[in-house]
Amino acid sequence: MPPITSFSVDAAFNGPPTSANGGYACGVLAEVARSADHLTGPLAVSLHLPVPLDTPLAYRPAGRRGHAWHGEDVVATVTAANGAPPAPAAVSATAAAAAQKSFSGAGHPFPTCFVCGTEREKDGLSLRPGAVEGRPGTVACRWRPRPELADASGLVRPEVVWAALDCPGGWTTDPVRRPRLLGRMTAGIDERPRAGTDYVVVGRLDGVQDRTATNVTALYEAETGRLLARASALWIAIDADPAA
Repeated sequence: MPPITSFSVDAAFNGPPTSANGGYACGVLAEVARSADHLTGPLAVSLHLPVPLDTPLAYRPAGRRGHAWHGEDVVATVTAANGAPPAPAAVSATAAAAAQKSFSGAGHPFPTCFVCGTEREKDGLSLRPGAVEGRPGTVACRWRPRPELADASGLVRPEVVWAALDCPGGWTTDPVRRPRLLGRMTAGIDERPRAGTDYVVVGRLDGVQDRTATNVTALYEAETGRLLARASALWIAIDADPAA
């Protein structure tokens, strides 16, 4: 039987109040799969259920994929991706700073979200993606990672990079009017960002069909416009009370 790895998501990294931020959870699972020497390269993670916080989960390899189990429930599945996702075109640091001024945070469905929550100014990522002028369906914002998000080498932890690539995609639609939760995310990290350095996160809407929306996101170095990481995602509209 393949080895089982136990892991959990700390309550500080929530999206909705009682479950993990989707991108962070996907990043944690991707790193668990890598640490188990099971999967390599760009990975895709599907979330089948809200990922519980401060709760032991079990990662079990299963051939070319792995599953995160909570008791008898499969919470998520990770697989190798067919190459890295496409990246939306870079946005200048100046344009990103202007865009985030239009961030529509009033009525945020998840104000305590670790990544973009309006009530997490001090201990969250405080990403504020807003519409980019002249780029329909595109949002952008600035990001300077705090030192506590990095490892001993000063590089931001991979799961935090996944998180930073997550929520900006969600703001390419209108989550205030119609909240959505992350259903699937594929990410490739070419280079991890460094704490204390300025970056730009860009999101582009690729399409909306019925309850689902698809988008791509990317992380660029603010000064040079160099691409560091990119992701694609599928979001699913929810009908339940977003505060639940």
